[in-house]
Amino acid sequence: MTIIPFPARSPRRYGDLVVTQAMSLEDEQDDAVRALAARLVSGDESALEEIYDRWSALVHTYALRALHDRHDAEDVTQQVFVAAWRSRHTLTPTPTALPAWLLGIARHKVSDARAARARDADRVAAVVSLPGVHDGSDPSVDDEAAERLVVRQAVDELPDPRRTIMLLAFWEERSHAEIAETVGLPLGTVKSHVRRGLIKLHQQLEGVRHESR
Repeated sequence: MTIIPFPARSPRRYGDLVVTQAMSLEDEQDDAVRALAARLVSGDESALEEIYDRWSALVHTYALRALHDRHDAEDVTQQVFVAAWRSRHTLTPTPTALPAWLLGIARHKVSDARAARARDADRVAAVVSLPGVHDGSDPSVDDEAAERLVVRQAVDELPDPRRTIMLLAFWEERSHAEIAETVGLPLGTVKSHVRRGLIKLHQQLEGVRHESR
C-alpha cells in the first residue's frame, strides 16, 4: 500500500481571527468617536447633530430615571446638548470621554431641575399661605388681598387643562394623583402643568409686588 504524503498545514485558528477582527473594529469605532469629539471641539455644528443622534437616548434615559418625569427629562436632554455646544472647549477628544462628559453635564442639569422643583414647592407654600381678605385699613392686608386677587385672575386666564388642574390643586386641595384621575391625564403631565402654572403665578405676583414698591 502506497502512502501519499500530504503537505503539513497549520491548523486554522478561527478564534484568533475573530478576536483580531473585533479588536480592529473597536479601534475603528474609537477613532471615529475621537474624530467626532475633535470636530465638536473645533466648532463643527454637524458634529453636534451626530452626537445628539447617537447619545440623546442615553441622556434622556438617565434624566428620566433621575427625575421620574418625561417632560422634565426632555427639557434636561435639550439643555445638556445646548450646554455641550457652549462648553465644547472643555472636552478632551478621547473615545471614552465624550459619553462620560455628556452624562456629567446631565448630572448638573438634573440637579438644577431638582432645585427648580424645590423652588416650586416654596411657591406653592407662598400661594397657599396667602391669608383671606379681612376688614381694616392695614396696608399689608390690602397688599395680601391684592395678591390673592391677582393669583385667582391669573389662574382663570390659564388655558385648559392647566386652569382646571391649578384650581383642583389649590382651591380643592386635590393630590396630583387625584387630579390625574379626574382629568384623565398622566401623572407626569399633571405635575408639569402645576409647575408651569406656579411659575406663571410667581411672575404675576412679582409684578404686583414690584409695582407696589
